[in-house]
Amino acid sequence: MLASLFAQATDWVAPTIDWHAIAPELVLVVGINIILLLDLSLADAKKWMLATLTGFVMLGALVPVVTLFVIGDDSRSMFGGRYVIDEYALVLKGFFLLVAYVVILMSQTELEEGSYYQGEFYVLMLCSVLGMVMMTSSRDLVSIFVALELLSIPAYMLAAWNKRNPKSNEAGMKYYLLGVFASAIMLYGMSLLFGATNSTLLTEIGATLVDGSLSGIEVVGVVFIISGFAFKISAVPFHTWAPDTYEGAPTPVTAFLSVASKAAGFVALVTIIYLAFPNASDVYQPFIWVLAALTMTVGNVLALRQTNIVRMLAYSSVSQGGFILMPLAFAGEANASGSALNAVVVYLLVYGFMNLGAFATVIAVSRKTRSGEISSFGGLFGYAPGMAVLVTVFFASLAGIPPLGGWFAKFNAFKAVLDAQNSWAYVLASIAAVNTVISAAYYMKVLRTVWMDEAPDGDTSPINTPSPIKAALGLTLVGTLVVGVYPQSVANFGDLEDLTGTTELVVGAG
Repeated sequence: MLASLFAQATDWVAPTIDWHAIAPELVLVVGINIILLLDLSLADAKKWMLATLTGFVMLGALVPVVTLFVIGDDSRSMFGGRYVIDEYALVLKGFFLLVAYVVILMSQTELEEGSYYQGEFYVLMLCSVLGMVMMTSSRDLVSIFVALELLSIPAYMLAAWNKRNPKSNEAGMKYYLLGVFASAIMLYGMSLLFGATNSTLLTEIGATLVDGSLSGIEVVGVVFIISGFAFKISAVPFHTWAPDTYEGAPTPVTAFLSVASKAAGFVALVTIIYLAFPNASDVYQPFIWVLAALTMTVGNVLALRQTNIVRMLAYSSVSQGGFILMPLAFAGEANASGSALNAVVVYLLVYGFMNLGAFATVIAVSRKTRSGEISSFGGLFGYAPGMAVLVTVFFASLAGIPPLGGWFAKFNAFKAVLDAQNSWAYVLASIAAVNTVISAAYYMKVLRTVWMDEAPDGDTSPINTPSPIKAALGLTLVGTLVVGVYPQSVANFGDLEDLTGTTELVVGAG
């Protein structure tokens, strides 16, 4: 037996690695180790340097993403097609790195003033972002699951970072327990598909699964995998963890979970649907249709009842997830497959800017009011007109009001659904249209409080906004306005050919 193992080892050939292609991941790995070592040696008074260094690591990882994008070579494939760097992956890598950079800007002051452990926070943040960056290139069930757990496990700890707050402990515990349960369901579905198809490579699974000839095990595997990802994107009825976790976690962590973690779940789901399930549309399309309709409706209805702005944004995040899911319900339709992928990617990019901006305004205002209630925003226009304008921009964008970025994201999603040209598409578009009106009600409730109500405590002293939060507000404001005024800046991201290598759905041989 030992001789056999030795013979196999001597025949092993090292895989060819494109070091330029995986440079973003390598920069993050090096950055994690540097910050971890510095945290052990720096005095507490100098721990503020770690935030600055973490920001430079994010920007440093963005440099090879830009160079790869500028070079514009064909997709680079490694490890037998299991790890692919193409335009689709590069756009999303850049998105995750920018989101993480903005979250670091939002976190720096709160961590310094709240006596939190700073070094460990930034290390965990970098580990989670590394998982997200890996997720964009993963084209195999094993690598997708590893990337998903790499981004999720640090997030469980970040949710409970304010360990002196019982709500934060509750947030971390709920997120962890339900996250492990969802991962188990997803992994069981992956094991069923592996047993049925004898492969973990997404393209090989896609060639094996064919509508009309799916076995019971294959159907259950598809359903379980989508159910697991439904938790990650907080789709109804798998959303119950989101409101309590978002409210209890530190606000910058909540922003990170609502944008980056949710987007990573969508990236994995999109990759699996287009590469592994293109010929299983009879199974996943009705399932996602129901998830999208429930998610946007339940999220909006529950958001209407909220008086806490973070909890309202949590249900808003659930509802926005329904709008992002909506085009995927018709990803298997020939007329809509390309526009559905484009709509999801564009919506994620726009959602990142406007939702992070909304959370940044909440952080800035709550530093003065020491309250998360919507009523605490009363009189904001009177004593901080600039902040009132920023709140208006971000919340109006979330409502889909032109000429802000949110209108184009919603328009693109509706267009992708209507491209399917069938009765089910028209019904879902109608449900989404009604939900757009409902969502405007609670967003406008915040704006009415900002512009028309009086300050609840009579305190009209100006808001003192730290420089890092100002920088975060500036970046998110530019992104929200640019996409709304000039939609072409993101309109071409997420082309079907970038992900699948063809402009049409890949159809298995049967």
